[in-house]
Amino acid sequence: MKTEVLRMLKEADGYISGQEICEKFDVSRTAVWKVIKQLEAEGYLIEAVRNKGYRLKTAGDILSRAELESSMKTEWAGRNVLYFDETTSTNTAAKMAAEEGAPHGTLAVADYQNMGKGRRGKMWTSPRGVGVWMSLMIRPELHPSSASMLTLVAAMAVSEGITKICGLETQIKWPNDIVAGGKKLCGILTEMSTELECINYVVTGIGINANMEEFPEEIREVATSILMQTGKTVKRSELIGAVMESYEKYYALFMESGNMAGLLEIYNSHLANVNRSVRVLAPGNEYVGTALGINEAGELLVKTEDGAVHQVISGEVSVRGIYGYV
Repeated sequence: MKTEVLRMLKEADGYISGQEICEKFDVSRTAVWKVIKQLEAEGYLIEAVRNKGYRLKTAGDILSRAELESSMKTEWAGRNVLYFDETTSTNTAAKMAAEEGAPHGTLAVADYQNMGKGRRGKMWTSPRGVGVWMSLMIRPELHPSSASMLTLVAAMAVSEGITKICGLETQIKWPNDIVAGGKKLCGILTEMSTELECINYVVTGIGINANMEEFPEEIREVATSILMQTGKTVKRSELIGAVMESYEKYYALFMESGNMAGLLEIYNSHLANVNRSVRVLAPGNEYVGTALGINEAGELLVKTEDGAVHQVISGEVSVRGIYGYV
């Protein structure tokens, strides 16, 4: 009920009468009053006027289960929300939920992670109150060999979601980063559970630097935030809702073919590496070439000086710019 009352307040053009809320949910005035008080305790500023009702004045950058649920405009992505003020890692939380039978599209969100996961076992810095730390659990009917492409789908969704909410144009650094101003704005980590040749579930962790004003010295040269790029704070619940909406759209297009065929043009148009010199760092093999874009399998095509085109598979491979991060 709290989620639905909050949604009504957000969508209302003016006041909503207490009687209208009572009739919608078949509850007493006292029950409505208690819900309003719960929302106020979470940080919402709600105006109550006799004979008019309730009006949401300000919401601020609040994260809660009710706030997140009321921000979703999707059919399935993020419709089942797990919210944590603090957790080890949203990927871990999402995987635990999957093992316990959570439905396709379950979204784990935390205000703070004390053991955030980065690629190849690295820690992901996840300070409280300023970032988007979330993991989406899905149960796709795909061969395990295709699962890595879901990282690319998520990257497209994050890029579009950021632009929708704050107008910031971003690029995708293959395979798992979103960049702005030549610096990292978001990292994506995909993990999965498989059985023989089928997928039990896939968990895609997304960490977006939203409202950071500064970063630790060791990552200051390569990291940025939406606030640092735009000069404005972003409401995290709205950003999460926008990313889920875009993810649902791109996932549907991806699942039509089970590969990137229907998404090639738009993905390559956002690729930061395209037509640029890159250094490919593979185990026991390092080389330089020009990134041409991705193919239908989500592999990065890199052309070397001898004219050969290499198909770079994500995993243990890193791709870096010649003169910097991108």
